[in-house]
Amino acid sequence: MTRDEVCRRIEEIGIVPVVRAKSARRALHAVEALVSGGIPVVEMTLTVPDALAVMRKITAQFGRTVLVGAGTVCSGKDARATVEAGAQFVVSPGLDAEVIQTARALDVPVIPGALTPTEVMAASRAGVDWVKLFPCSALGGAKYLRSLRGPFPQLRAIPTGGVSLATVADYIAAGAVAVGVGSELVDETSEYAQLRDRALAFVASVREARAKTTASSHG
Repeated sequence: MTRDEVCRRIEEIGIVPVVRAKSARRALHAVEALVSGGIPVVEMTLTVPDALAVMRKITAQFGRTVLVGAGTVCSGKDARATVEAGAQFVVSPGLDAEVIQTARALDVPVIPGALTPTEVMAASRAGVDWVKLFPCSALGGAKYLRSLRGPFPQLRAIPTGGVSLATVADYIAAGAVAVGVGSELVDETSEYAQLRDRALAFVASVREARAKTTASSHG
């Protein structure tokens, strides 16, 4: 997929599951359940054992039907390695110029972490595709996102950190183009059916919230 196609697909889905697992087997198990639950995108963090091998396996198993991204990317070297392993987008916990430059040179979308107005401005100047507001819940969650969109109305934000089924609709209403969801969606103990059902619930919540937002804007 082209960079623009990846960007459109992520925004269409509206949910980026953040997979942190203690084993490659558990990570693959989570991806299969998420896909079954209607979320064909995953951010595989480099904290997962053999993360690059896991990305290759996901690509081999699902092909173009699942978007695979790399998370917790903290250097240009890691960014390049993940793309070579099949990552179609790169996510960083913070705002790192080398990660952004490498991802752009490789023509893949990059989602750096940013939180303050200063960081948001720096990310915008760097030409990033989205800003990962992290950890957004620590500064007020959806209310903080809404406040940021006052001075930055064109902000393309993917709030991450503390997003739950109880708050996802508020984030969408506040202007999030998508949400990043970690342990509230993917944890270490849930069985396949639990992960799948949780994914289905998040998909339904995002769809319903978007419908309400669209109706309000037309009303």
